[in-house]
Amino acid sequence: MNIERADFMEVLKDSYSAYYTIADPETEELPLVFRGDYFKRDMHYWFTKKAVVWDNQTGEFAYAFSAESFTPELAERCIDYALEDGLPRVQPGKDHYHTDIKVLLISDTVSEETKKLVQKKSFTKNYNHSLWGFTNLLVAAVDLSGKKTYTNKAGNALVKYFRKLFDARK
Repeated sequence: MNIERADFMEVLKDSYSAYYTIADPETEELPLVFRGDYFKRDMHYWFTKKAVVWDNQTGEFAYAFSAESFTPELAERCIDYALEDGLPRVQPGKDHYHTDIKVLLISDTVSEETKKLVQKKSFTKNYNHSLWGFTNLLVAAVDLSGKKTYTNKAGNALVKYFRKLFDARK
C-alpha cells in the first residue's frame, strides 16, 4: 500500500504543529512545504526563582520539502537554503544550549546518489567556542514507496520518528 505524498505531508504537518510554530514557505524556487520553529527553555532553581542554578534554551528549525524525487543537486540546494535561512534565526548567548536545523526531504523514491549525499552531509557550528552553544544539521530523505528513511549521523533519531508515522498510516 503506497502512501500518497500529499496525504503524508498533511500528516507530517499535523504532527509537527503540536509542538512547533508552523510558517508558510518563503521561497517559490524550491519545493518547501512548511517550516516549523520550536523553542524550549528549561530552568532549575533552589528554593526561590531568584536563585537560579541553571538555565538553558534549545530550539529547532525544521524545513519540510516535498518532490516526486530529489536529484542530488536539488537536495543540496534545499539543504543550503535551510542553512542560509536557519542560521540567522539562531540566537546564541550564555543560556543557549543548542539549536538544530532539520531538513526533511519527502519523496516518492530516493535515488542512490541522493541517499549517499544525505548520509555524508554534515554541519556543526559552535558559538563562542561552544560557550554559547552550538548548531547541528539533521537531514532525512524519506522514500514513501519503500517506507524507508535515510539520514545523516546527526539525524539518526528521525528514522524512529518516521517509522512511527508509517505505522500510524497502516
